[in-house]
Amino acid sequence: MSGKDQRQQGGFRQAQAWLHTWCGLWFSWLLFAVFLTGTIAVFDDPLTHWMTPEHRAEEAAEAAAPKSAAATGADRAQRLAWGVAYMAEHHPAAKMWELWPSDANGGGGLTVYWFDANNQYASTSLDPATGRPLGAVAAAGEHAVRATLGGHHFVDFHYELHAGTVGLWIVGIAALAMLVALVSGVVTHKRIFKDFFTFRPKKGQRSWLDAHNAVAVLTLPFQFMIAYTGLVISGTTFMPAGKLLHYGTGSAAQARFASELGEGARPARTGRAMPLPELEPFAARGQQLTGQPVRAVVIDHPGDAGARIGVYGWNGDDESLRRINANTGMAMFSAATGELQRMRLPGASEGGAAMLAQSTMGGLHMATFGGWGMKWLYFLCGLAGTAMMGTGAILFIVKRRQKHLGEFGGATARVYRLVEALNVAAIAGLAVACMGFLWANRLIPVDVAQRADWELRAFFAAWVLTLAHAFIRSPARAWREQLGALAALCLLLPVLDVLTTGDHLPAQVLRGDWESTGVALVAMAFGIAALGALRHLRGAHKRKTPHAALRAASEPAA
Repeated sequence: MSGKDQRQQGGFRQAQAWLHTWCGLWFSWLLFAVFLTGTIAVFDDPLTHWMTPEHRAEEAAEAAAPKSAAATGADRAQRLAWGVAYMAEHHPAAKMWELWPSDANGGGGLTVYWFDANNQYASTSLDPATGRPLGAVAAAGEHAVRATLGGHHFVDFHYELHAGTVGLWIVGIAALAMLVALVSGVVTHKRIFKDFFTFRPKKGQRSWLDAHNAVAVLTLPFQFMIAYTGLVISGTTFMPAGKLLHYGTGSAAQARFASELGEGARPARTGRAMPLPELEPFAARGQQLTGQPVRAVVIDHPGDAGARIGVYGWNGDDESLRRINANTGMAMFSAATGELQRMRLPGASEGGAAMLAQSTMGGLHMATFGGWGMKWLYFLCGLAGTAMMGTGAILFIVKRRQKHLGEFGGATARVYRLVEALNVAAIAGLAVACMGFLWANRLIPVDVAQRADWELRAFFAAWVLTLAHAFIRSPARAWREQLGALAALCLLLPVLDVLTTGDHLPAQVLRGDWESTGVALVAMAFGIAALGALRHLRGAHKRKTPHAALRAASEPAA
């Protein structure tokens, strides 16, 4: 290769290194938050289970009760009748009633859904033994079930920051920046696979670079996949021209698009009143046609002669292990005649190859396949991606403390101080806020109005406090104090559970409550990791060596 070619190649790689550094830095804090909460969201159902301890006794009783074919038939008919009675009394004008009569085994709770006056999804849980709302049951002397966002808080935050469409766009831009950083990072590292097998501890900047390279290369295919699929599944939001041209603007047009995308155009109202027929025969036919237990029965235009009844199935464990596409079976019937209007087999997709591809992308992104083993693999890869973001942000400041380039002139030191404070709040502070959310679930009284909103406020308040703390304290102290707070919140979570609910780890293990046990054990594991980082940081501070890795990540910029 000629000298000119080498200079051109070096110039290109240098440009990619610049792009990787600055694109990675300015988005690293947001991407760290997206990855950490997305990783936690892999186990959103176990978290929701832990955050609703009032359900534990009910779930334990249901698990112990024998399930029979008679129970899943006759009992389901009664539950559906109770759901219809509740909706007819409280929401007769709703365009859609959605009834979830049981879990895949014929047990579980009874939940009804509808669209409220603001076209927002609303729901109520009913007592499966009486058909009364659980709030009314609590008023009669039983324990109220606490209102909570549960694990879905982490799902919502990781893809739209609890900010709706604006948040979705922000996360989408960050995902695009992540793809840019990944590609430029691969181009920059000539010896990427050799670096993967190299780690030099206690070498300051070199140690952070080795750690960054190792976790990045280890899960590089996963990082590409998760960023790309995240963009694809929200593609109609990021590239809405075709949708807007065909359907127009406004909430009604968007609702029609969503309806046709998922299950075809809804039938029009006829204006002729007709009592809703008994739902159990439709549920039984739908179960027979799809070969799946009934998950939900959906009625469009209830009370009208043009009403349509849709029966949706549950994916079985064996199906989720072998099929990426998470679409369940579905059968649509005319309420007036009982005629089968449309049907979808499990794993199939309506709308052609494009819809099948998008559904498959969604399954890849959300780990709807492969069972618990795949969820744990996603969790570990997500942690590696989170570590990649965190080590990259710390590496930036470590490198420039030793030799900064004066990129911001006289303000360079102040900018680096800002970066260090944001590093503390984005990494340690966000972890503290996540644990604070779990603590708020136990400490906020059950009967507080808008309780779920108060849990969310506690999360953001804790995060804002860690940001203020990172600016008030020196970086070294801020790292140590926030890591100490994180360790305490994690390790004391089982103690909090005992004090607030009377439940404890041995009891959870004995009754086979592995979801609650898993939450407690994972929290304790994070607490031990935080203690290890804190111990290492304190050791580096005491040694006062210029190459101590954590000291380099904690001292103010020159």
